[in-house]
Amino acid sequence: MLPTLAVGAVGGGIAYALDVPLPWLLGALIAATLLSLGGLRLRAPTTSRKAVLVVIGVMLGAAFTPDMAGDVALWGTSLVLMLLSTAVMMAFSVWFGRRVAGYSMDTAMYSGVPGGVSAVTLMAADSQADLRMVGLTHAVRILILLLAIPPALDLVGHVSLQARSLTLGEWLAVPELGDTLLLIGAGVIGMWLGRRLHLPNPLLFGPVLLSGALHVTGVTEAAIPPTIVALAQIIIGVSVGVRFGGTSLASVGVNLVMAVLQAVALLLITVVAAWLVHAITGYSAAALLLAYMPGGAPELSLVALSLGIDPAFVTSHHLLRISVLVLVLPALLRIAMRRTHNA
Repeated sequence: MLPTLAVGAVGGGIAYALDVPLPWLLGALIAATLLSLGGLRLRAPTTSRKAVLVVIGVMLGAAFTPDMAGDVALWGTSLVLMLLSTAVMMAFSVWFGRRVAGYSMDTAMYSGVPGGVSAVTLMAADSQADLRMVGLTHAVRILILLLAIPPALDLVGHVSLQARSLTLGEWLAVPELGDTLLLIGAGVIGMWLGRRLHLPNPLLFGPVLLSGALHVTGVTEAAIPPTIVALAQIIIGVSVGVRFGGTSLASVGVNLVMAVLQAVALLLITVVAAWLVHAITGYSAAALLLAYMPGGAPELSLVALSLGIDPAFVTSHHLLRISVLVLVLPALLRIAMRRTHNA
């Protein structure tokens, strides 16, 4: 695991020195992906990723503040429109998987779900879906989304992509002891709460709920130190990159092309949907873009947090989308299979 993190840290450090947007995340992501595709076996940081999901959850909870009440109506409108855009993405993905890529209905359905890769993979394991294709499609989609974020946000404007220079004191800053204990408690108890409530991705969304409650009620205003934020970005970046380990471009061939085409098409649907909702509600186009992107809740929420693009808004949208998809996916698959057999 340490060599993997070292690769991510070096990649992130180089990107930071070159003033690349989202340096620690994208630098680690690109370095791990290139080495994995080149044949180097990097160990997935499974345990570290679980811990980082809890940390990200606590960080995202800090974005919920007492003065958020005025945004409820706008949020409600956006959440409804997000579900509509998700339905469009899902319909397109299943059509693409069946008609263009030639997948089975199970594979087209699970590989086409716009988000919730962990939950979707577990559900796909109990079906006749091709798990290799489901995993490849989701991995490629998350990779393309993360790489597309800088140009996409530059397109919509309204946000600075350059990381703010920090002094050594800011890098090493930590909250006071009382606040530190509250944040740790939010992570540990939130993780337990997420599992008890059977939330999708409980390690992320459980701490979000508890940390959010502490921050929105004004109990604490503490935030996670920037050093830990950078480390979280490195671990998330390499976690995506190592998914391509053991995969050669020659072996996946057409399937890789299909995954890329589907991801690009979903990204275009996202951009159109974000612009339409921005025109209707006047809400930040950048926040809408990150909130509507199809997948990678931890990754996209961390991007929103790192760039200061309304992380509470982005996280809330991904939580709702994943929850609805996990609930309705079995019924959708049964209906689709029934129609396929009757055709």
